[in-house]
Amino acid sequence: MAAHLSYGRVNLNILREAARKELREFLDKCAGSKAIVWDEYLTGPFGLIAQYSLLKEHEVEKMFTLKSGRLPPADVKNIIFFVRPRLELMDIIADNVLSEDKMHSPREFHILFVPRRSMLCEQRLKEQCVLGSFNNIDEYILDLIPYDGDLLSMEYESAFRECYLENDQTSLFHTAKGLMTLQALYGTIPQIFGKGDCARHVANMMLRMKREFAGTQNQILPVFDTLLLLDRNVDLLTPLATQLTYEGLIDEIYGINNGYVKLPPEKFSQKKQGEASKDLPIESKKLQLNSAEELYGEIRDKNFNAVGAALSKKAKVISAAFEERHNAKTVGEIKQFVSQLPHMQAARSSLANHTSIAELIKDITTSEAFFDKLTVEQEFMTGVDTDKVNTYIEDCIAQKDPLIKILRLVCMQSVCNNGLKQKVLDFYKREILQTYGFEHILTLNNLEKGGLLKPQTGSRNNHPTIRKTLKLWMEDANEQNPNDISYVYSGYAPLSIRLTQVLARPGWRSIEEVLKMLPGPHFEERQTLPSGLHKKRQQGENRTTLVFFLGGVTYAEIAALRFLSQMEDSGMEYVVATTKLINGTTWMKSLMDRPESQTA
Repeated sequence: MAAHLSYGRVNLNILREAARKELREFLDKCAGSKAIVWDEYLTGPFGLIAQYSLLKEHEVEKMFTLKSGRLPPADVKNIIFFVRPRLELMDIIADNVLSEDKMHSPREFHILFVPRRSMLCEQRLKEQCVLGSFNNIDEYILDLIPYDGDLLSMEYESAFRECYLENDQTSLFHTAKGLMTLQALYGTIPQIFGKGDCARHVANMMLRMKREFAGTQNQILPVFDTLLLLDRNVDLLTPLATQLTYEGLIDEIYGINNGYVKLPPEKFSQKKQGEASKDLPIESKKLQLNSAEELYGEIRDKNFNAVGAALSKKAKVISAAFEERHNAKTVGEIKQFVSQLPHMQAARSSLANHTSIAELIKDITTSEAFFDKLTVEQEFMTGVDTDKVNTYIEDCIAQKDPLIKILRLVCMQSVCNNGLKQKVLDFYKREILQTYGFEHILTLNNLEKGGLLKPQTGSRNNHPTIRKTLKLWMEDANEQNPNDISYVYSGYAPLSIRLTQVLARPGWRSIEEVLKMLPGPHFEERQTLPSGLHKKRQQGENRTTLVFFLGGVTYAEIAALRFLSQMEDSGMEYVVATTKLINGTTWMKSLMDRPESQTA
């Protein structure tokens, strides 16, 4: 069922099974029939751990979304609230419970906090006079969720904002805890490298927790050789750029949430002749995206310009396989063909879906608007005219293009120029506020605080030096048969992945000067292994590195790391972990000012 989690060097199904076991144990604590009331944000992450069938086996009969007012009727003994520790959610729960009590129902209430219990939330329930109504108040530690055989995410949407704007280190504590859980299941990671202030905090917390648990760790041969902790603010440029891999573009255009994408339905419906257009489906087409689907696993990390050729090659293979049926003469041959039919039909349906998605994306990537924006991005990346007001951005503001598009471009110019001249910055700010509204002044302040949009100080612009030393721009990037990670952005090699690549070979000592130009400290720690657990490496055996992005990672960066894993001479395999899977748009949204939602 979760074969796509166990294909790699590291069997991430073990982590999923551990999470499922804990969930079952909690559900069994609440004896009798149950209804779960979901904090809506949690339904996606939980869907990756447990399908409805598992909940059903443990007497879950109804599921509702957490909303104010009275709970929908349900003839069950237990009502369980699955919620994040947020104060505003406690008010809704109190409202639900008080509405129930008026009916004098004999039901039992329980709360499961994800990922941690919160004193503040319990205090709020007490103030609302409902704390005593709960039979069980517990926590379900869902830190790292397996998305694919080489990908883990905490889906902690506000991690970057909390760390860089609010000076709140809650997400770093959860990260350290998640890494301790990982070490309990996969063995102690002998080497830890890191770059950035948050990386330093996480490493310190891990080492402290390890000392506290001294003597109780499992005797497991380490699966990971190295852990690399990278702060998102070490590389602010990469998420701002438009991703150009197939998976990256699906995320940029339609958004991938918890492994699913919703697409416009018209490309997916087979319109019969004479059928009126009003009969076409209006429901979005929802598809699951992971390597369990063979074709998706093959094309997701390709540059989009190489996807068309891959799909047409696949179409020829599939149609040749179907033609084989004419050659089946004997009963045995016919039987063999019939046994392969379900797999062939699934492959054909998968091909039809991805051809439709590729057509949808192509309509956008071949447009003049897409090309113009990409041209400006690439000019910034190569250092062209980054120190003056950009006429393209000026025109986009005048045409009232989406604000997020403007913010991404202005921040990109700022990052590539190590800040903007004061008069350029003032011009952009004035234009944005006059066009989009003065309420966005708080968003601009947030971007400044996060280091994305800032005035130039006296210090020199280090970006050209960093770009040159780390080869961040490759003029002749090969999109069809790549030989370098720069293919994921058609020329730009993500800084974060270059750092990872250099760490593996020849090592960070070779780029000491550049590391000093990037924010935050860089460090190395060694964790001692219990005696007898030192790995004997076989001839030619690859090492495994866990790369943890604190503050978010893009699908294009993941594609670049997969590319490095597949390079024959790299000798290294990578597993990716992150606080959140992001793209430039979702990242900007998390930094835009919004009514403060209180987290406890």
